[in-house]
Amino acid sequence: MTQSVAKSTGGAGSTPAPPVASRKSVMGTRLWVAVLFLLPALVLLGSLVVYPIGYSVWRSLFDADGSGFVGLGNYADIFSDDSTLTALRNTAIWVAVAPAIVTVLGLIFAVLTERVRWGTAFKLIVFMPMAISMLAAGIIFRLVYEQDPNQGVANAVVTSVHDTFVDQAVYPKARPNAMVSDLKPSDGGSFTSTGTVRAGSPALLPLVGIAPNRLPGTPQDAKAASPSSNEVTGTVWLDFKLGGGGEKGAVDAGEKALKGVKVEAVKDGKVVASTTSGADGTFSLPKSADGAQLRLPGANFAAPYNGIDWLGPTLVTPAIMGSYIWMWAGFAMVLIAAGLAGVDRNLLEAARVDGANEWQVFRKITVPLLAPVLVVVLVTLMINVMKVFDLVYIIAPQPSQDDAAVLALQLYLVSFGGGGNEGLGSALGVVLLLLVLPVMWVNIRRLRKERQR
Repeated sequence: MTQSVAKSTGGAGSTPAPPVASRKSVMGTRLWVAVLFLLPALVLLGSLVVYPIGYSVWRSLFDADGSGFVGLGNYADIFSDDSTLTALRNTAIWVAVAPAIVTVLGLIFAVLTERVRWGTAFKLIVFMPMAISMLAAGIIFRLVYEQDPNQGVANAVVTSVHDTFVDQAVYPKARPNAMVSDLKPSDGGSFTSTGTVRAGSPALLPLVGIAPNRLPGTPQDAKAASPSSNEVTGTVWLDFKLGGGGEKGAVDAGEKALKGVKVEAVKDGKVVASTTSGADGTFSLPKSADGAQLRLPGANFAAPYNGIDWLGPTLVTPAIMGSYIWMWAGFAMVLIAAGLAGVDRNLLEAARVDGANEWQVFRKITVPLLAPVLVVVLVTLMINVMKVFDLVYIIAPQPSQDDAAVLALQLYLVSFGGGGNEGLGSALGVVLLLLVLPVMWVNIRRLRKERQR
């Protein structure tokens, strides 16, 4: 009884109770200290992320100048405006195509560079575009895609290949002298004589529309063709000379020959003979051409081939994607190469020993082992292309900018690029955020799963 009282009253022999300690976190740090250290980051996060998102959502519910509440009217306008729907469609194309191509190219480059001695140098070259800003890359590719082959590298290559396999027009924009020639326009840009030709009576085919000093090469003076009873002969020449003078429709001294002009003899709509004019402008056709009409095909006068309209409404989006792929293929290659370095080589060798060829090893061993890295690259690029703006804004010319617009560019144009509708622009920003969130959620979920392993 005495002992019980002593214990209950803190008498002799009892142990004093320890003072109550202040609450600590799991890591042993006081809660207020942790909050103090996190406060600057929380302030920045709130001011740079949370507040802009919240204000954008609020602003999207008002009209252009923010004075009238329109509710979800701006969101309804997004899905009823043709230009905004085009931007949505282009954004979907970007998300579906560009990340996949970049990832595949990065995988191919990473695998192939392991098998060559100069793989490191190749990786450096492919990765170098990442050091260039989007602005600089846009300017570079704007020049690459110029329509004029003398300025645009892409069309310079295309026209060189085209001209290798297809004959160019000899004298673009040339035409018959309608005052003295019986050549009249016919199908396909060609010119056909109204009358027929006879052996022994040289045909005269005068052309105009070209300045003598603009003729290719060093043309010779034209020569009147000699009559022949066994052939149909004639002359193709430029019926004009600097300083004027001479008789129209006749081969005068000093008038230049048109070399290489194709001449066809046509009977009943069928070509029975053909030839090209010589250096002095004369030509000859076999006796079978007697009584035929003469035709100069349109290929002699067609405008020169200037390549592909890369920045036209049809190809502007794929062309801009090409510049994006050029920039980001190195990024994908480096990440995938890092993952490939961690692949167990024993698995690859075991598959080869079991009889698998290189394609089977790549498809059934290498790719599955690299799947986590490929997902990281693909998801990162998907988030990135949803925000693409500068490449499209710089590369697409004004006439086709609407056809190349993506959501980020449309947001800028609607809000600050002349549209002046900040309510609709805020709604576009919210839609863009909602499109990015699912991809971010997939990425966060993947990271949590990797931490649990």
